[in-house]
Amino acid sequence: MAEYIEPKVLKGFRDFLPPAEMVRRGLMEKIENSFRSFGFVPIDTPALEYAQILLGKGGGETEKQIYRFTDNGERDVALRFDLTVPFARFVALHHAELTFPFKRYHIGKAWRGENTQRGRYREFIQCDFDIIGSDRAACDFEILFLIRTALLDLGLDFTIHVNHRGLFNRFLSNIGLQEKSVEILRAVDKLSKVGREETLKSLTELADAEKAQKILEFISAGGDFSQTLKRITELSGGPCAESQRLSSLWQFMRDACNEADGGPFVLDPSITRGLDYYTGVVFETFLNELPEIGSVCSGGRYDNLCALYSKDKDSMCGVGASIGLDRLIAALENLGKLPDTKGCNAAIVCVNAEHSGFYQALAQKLRKAGIFCEVFTEQGSEKQLVKQFVLAEKKGMRYVLIPGENPLSGFVTLRDLVSRRNSEMFLEQAIEKIKS
Repeated sequence: MAEYIEPKVLKGFRDFLPPAEMVRRGLMEKIENSFRSFGFVPIDTPALEYAQILLGKGGGETEKQIYRFTDNGERDVALRFDLTVPFARFVALHHAELTFPFKRYHIGKAWRGENTQRGRYREFIQCDFDIIGSDRAACDFEILFLIRTALLDLGLDFTIHVNHRGLFNRFLSNIGLQEKSVEILRAVDKLSKVGREETLKSLTELADAEKAQKILEFISAGGDFSQTLKRITELSGGPCAESQRLSSLWQFMRDACNEADGGPFVLDPSITRGLDYYTGVVFETFLNELPEIGSVCSGGRYDNLCALYSKDKDSMCGVGASIGLDRLIAALENLGKLPDTKGCNAAIVCVNAEHSGFYQALAQKLRKAGIFCEVFTEQGSEKQLVKQFVLAEKKGMRYVLIPGENPLSGFVTLRDLVSRRNSEMFLEQAIEKIKS
């Protein structure tokens, strides 16, 4: 006899039973519909890439978290840690086959060996959407507006925090700290996690106390969008291309949302994004009812990323965002707002197994009418039909159809599992009853 192997799952990885997976698939369908409504098209890339591809611009933190190993062919490979870097490789490889600006979405798994916490796992699903091949402010705004649309389609209450990495770099240059920009950006990115005092401590270690205070002043600038923009522009040395980009976005926000305050968008100078490949506008999205769970959708402009994999640098600027599906589901669960799952609402019970073909033909009529319908396959006597009723209830169904001796005669018995009542009627009447 084979040796017993304990069934277990790696830490940070999960199985999904049907109810949970149906919620996940339902959310992905809604998100995908939002992407497609804007004209974005789907792609897919391998889960496994050459490690050199993934680590080309990821940064120190990424290298610590990546799942990396040598395969049977002695190749240095790794599991993708996000969908953006593989996308950059994809564009460089298929550049001649694409039409630019290229608008893509990609919903798939990624892996990071980081500490697990609520809404953060080592295997997770990202819902990415990008525009590559244009540096227009209109593209930045389209990504921001798609975030707004997708989250509104999910019925969420949220705020989108926007900033510009280039303007922050200009500010650092203005106070003589440009050479330490990467370390400072990473320290500021942890502000919401570690708090103001720890951030100040980290900044003081990178610069003197006076300059550390100036950085805190910059990232803490308050007021509405226009007031904050005016203040951080002054701290950065005056009007520039980066402040003009934010000003354009502010105008687009007010025009598109038809609201004087720009709708759910706020200018937040503390948003920097930790990954090195962001170069321009950056953004993070927080649920107003549960901000402590962190950003559920983040992204930004990465004008130089794709150039790592191509000599043609003219069409390689891009901007995009990613919805963290697992964190979003954790937030919805915490708020008691997980959506209802749509499974089969009706079943056809098995009275005579010899009529299974007829039962499927009957079920097909319901399916063509837009009703999800399952056919039970285990035959039971009239008294045993109750077992099939119980099975239907356990599966969350409302109705069962009990076929007669001639299943396709047009007459059925419809049982309402809530009222426990049977009604004989034409099939068309049963269909209308179920749909209503």
